[in-house]
Amino acid sequence: MDADNQNFVEYACVDKIATITLNRPDKLNAVSDEVVAQMAEALRRFDLDPEAEVAILNGKGRAFSSGADVRQRQLRSRDEFEKLGGPQGWGTNSADLLTRSVNWKPVIAAVHGYVLGLALGLTLECDLIVAAAGTRFQLTETSRGLGASRYWALFQYRSAGAFGDEVAMTGRFFTAEEAFEAGLINRLAPEGKHLDVARELAAQVAKNPPLSVRTTVRTRRWYMQRLVREAAFIAEPFRLYLTEDFQEAARAFTEKRPPRGFKGR
Repeated sequence: MDADNQNFVEYACVDKIATITLNRPDKLNAVSDEVVAQMAEALRRFDLDPEAEVAILNGKGRAFSSGADVRQRQLRSRDEFEKLGGPQGWGTNSADLLTRSVNWKPVIAAVHGYVLGLALGLTLECDLIVAAAGTRFQLTETSRGLGASRYWALFQYRSAGAFGDEVAMTGRFFTAEEAFEAGLINRLAPEGKHLDVARELAAQVAKNPPLSVRTTVRTRRWYMQRLVREAAFIAEPFRLYLTEDFQEAARAFTEKRPPRGFKGR
């Protein structure tokens, strides 16, 4: 089946709460250019839906998302990287998903299983976060040679300074329990109950005057976007996606082997 015809993102709305579901469970909801495009469409639909006041972003299957589709996004040719300005396809940068809005309605991330790389960034950008107990997070960009500037900024924005410093430099796994203790997430749900807890939280938000909530959302995202874009601007001259270390890390991942050593170039 042609990827453009596959329904990678599902949308539903009940009682003012929209549910946006990543639907690529056979790939652990890995995020390809097509997935980003469909997410943008779903978020646009939510933004303009007169029946929806709050959205819950979640993933179907064993994990919220394993992050970027490495085979598509990180094995492009050098010429492609130079033309695109990075691993993302043209017009499908996940960092833009929550910054292009008209009505500024809140989005709650409801995550479980694994939340890796790109998916971690998307989760941290959401306005509220619910994670199931035992969920494992990882900032894979550090070990892949792509750098963690954007993620470091998101940790700082959520006031998880020292914890964020460690995660950004080590790239280690951390748990939902650690994230909750560090103040990184809003609710720690029992295993398998993350959607239930997210719906309860969404219902609390939806009881308020909509414009009052949206003012807070727009303010929050404006300051978040400013900090993240400053961090990206500082890191951009390094063009890490063109380095030999990045290429080796991406090949090692797809070939399921340890990297053969990094050269700092």
